[in-house]
Amino acid sequence: MTTGLSINAVDKFYGPVDRGVHAVKALSMQVEKGEIIALLGSSGCGKTSTLRMIAGFEEVSRGTIALAGREIHTFAPVRRNVAMAFEGYSLYPPLTVRENIGFALKASKLPKATIDERVGEIAKLLEIESILDRYPSSISGGQQQRASLGRALIRDADLHLLDEPMGQLEPQLRAVLRGRIKHFIKERGLTAILVTHDQTEANALADRIAVMEGGELQQFDTPEVIKERPANLFTGTFVGEPPMNVFEAFVSEEGGQIRLKLPDGVSLDYGRDSFAPAVRERLVGRQRVVIGVRPYAVHRDADGVAATVSANQWLGDQTHIAADFAGGSLVLVEHDRTRLALGEPISVRIDPADLHVFDAASGAAISHGAELA
Repeated sequence: MTTGLSINAVDKFYGPVDRGVHAVKALSMQVEKGEIIALLGSSGCGKTSTLRMIAGFEEVSRGTIALAGREIHTFAPVRRNVAMAFEGYSLYPPLTVRENIGFALKASKLPKATIDERVGEIAKLLEIESILDRYPSSISGGQQQRASLGRALIRDADLHLLDEPMGQLEPQLRAVLRGRIKHFIKERGLTAILVTHDQTEANALADRIAVMEGGELQQFDTPEVIKERPANLFTGTFVGEPPMNVFEAFVSEEGGQIRLKLPDGVSLDYGRDSFAPAVRERLVGRQRVVIGVRPYAVHRDADGVAATVSANQWLGDQTHIAADFAGGSLVLVEHDRTRLALGEPISVRIDPADLHVFDAASGAAISHGAELA
């Protein structure tokens, strides 16, 4: 049995099994010791329910959860050796921040000098040294969140669960703390699961990301693989900022070319050799597909396909251009400041190597670039 975390065919129903709200559906995941995993998804996707089942605050309706070689899904929370930082802080009001952070260590009867040293280390990491002797009611929401995070990180636990741990922090501080916290976790060989809806946070902290939607695991892989080889249309469009451009297309092979016919009479034509034989066979055999392309992979080119500028935003380090294209909107990202007027005609090029193709019915990925998914 793995020394990390093993989630096996776990279901969560709120209400009667098979008749209540099915919040988590047959979830299976293996998390290795020392990994940082992010559960990423929109509100209501099942990620927090999953975290609470691991912690023991929600019952498992079906399936098993094992941690460090023990099946823990029937254990009381206190027996699981899991540390958790709650989104809602959950600090003890009568205790100072210092006492809150060191509470678990004091319960373990560690020497006071050791506790003080470790609390000081965590406080420095999270930049809350100045509030250690204040009470929760007298500090801000962001400070309370950092204190709650410190109380979880200081523990010697088999697993650390972090529920939206930096959601209340200002962007600059959040960016600084992400790097520090990842270093702290990795340096000590801790195993951690992070729940977030923030893609930047997931990418910055996690070794692997579990994308969830509708209670189901959509894809579980490294940030790079999820971005470059999304398993399905949902993952492709959910992960990435700005989101992936998608268009329905009909595929045909004409005159030695692969033609993707988009709405409004727009077509993208590629040489047969642009795709591997297995990909050509799958594309032409499907006929109706959904194609996707990341905004940074759309290029302006005089020999490209016609589009019309509908928006132009300079964001300080890059330009986001939206264009009317094939009955929808196509977004391009350029790193230079681009001065284009609304309504101005442009031509765009989408290289076959940058195409993601999905089945129109199921949403499953068919190919990425020249290769099968």
